[in-house]
Amino acid sequence: MTAYLLRRVPSALAVLFGASVLIFLLLRLVPGDPATTLAGPDASPETIAAIRHQLGLDRPIPAQYVSWLHGVVTGDLGRSYVIGGQIADLIVRGLSNTLILAAAALSLAVIVSLAVSVASVLWDRRWLNAIVAAANTVTVAIPVFVTGVLLVLVFAVAVPILPAGGIPPDGFLARPDIAVQYLLLPAICLGLPVAAALTRFLTEALRTELAKPYVLTARALGIPRRRIITHGALRNALPTMLTALGIQTGNLLGGAVLVEAAFAWPGIGQLIEQGINRRDYPVVQALLLFSVAVFVAIQLTTDIAHAYLDPRIRIGGRA
Repeated sequence: MTAYLLRRVPSALAVLFGASVLIFLLLRLVPGDPATTLAGPDASPETIAAIRHQLGLDRPIPAQYVSWLHGVVTGDLGRSYVIGGQIADLIVRGLSNTLILAAAALSLAVIVSLAVSVASVLWDRRWLNAIVAAANTVTVAIPVFVTGVLLVLVFAVAVPILPAGGIPPDGFLARPDIAVQYLLLPAICLGLPVAAALTRFLTEALRTELAKPYVLTARALGIPRRRIITHGALRNALPTMLTALGIQTGNLLGGAVLVEAAFAWPGIGQLIEQGINRRDYPVVQALLLFSVAVFVAIQLTTDIAHAYLDPRIRIGGRA
């Protein structure tokens, strides 16, 4: 397993390096100038030039990139141009809230997908499959910001039983019952599309497993269908679900930007929105590269878990 991990690390580092170059260059192509934003609409060209020199924006692009990359590698992400404060501190504050929301949404998605997929295969009824298929299609088709608005209108306005947005005023640990109320709507909004995608993958993987010869042998031996599914087919279908889970986790982090905006959730997504709107290059660069790093780490973890569950991958990699 260690050798398999070492073979995957160079490609992960190459992806991160390529992403850093693209992120840095693309942000320079975005219209707008942070120096102009800081100076104000009535500032003179001399004032804007002085601010650009102070921020280092008048240096050649390669020199700016090397300086920024050196800061990233050494852990010095610098200061925010417009928002203010150390970028590392801003990321830590936003990341804690985003991780709580993402963990709640992902847990909800995994539980729902496991329950629905196993139920669909265990009780293979046409009406049940039709309901599950329709629910999956609707859930995937509706954008998360529309789902968020609908959830707020129903459960915070029409029937005011849950908060419309924000985070618990006393933190998530002071009153767990209050924290759950604040988490419920954004977690459902963020987790439903992931649950629908995982349900499709896992259901099809389970049906594929049930068509294999070992299942026929197990049935001939009189093993109950429930046991075949829960103790055999489900384990063999998990690698497929893990691959889908890694992809959907990346999509979940992307959807967190819209969900955090809809529910006024002060996380990484809201910080990215502020950085883009205010042309705060260092903040946006750091957050985008951090998002890529998280996605690469998730994919690497998924590959390792997949290789652990399916030894054929490890054996094939040695060959």
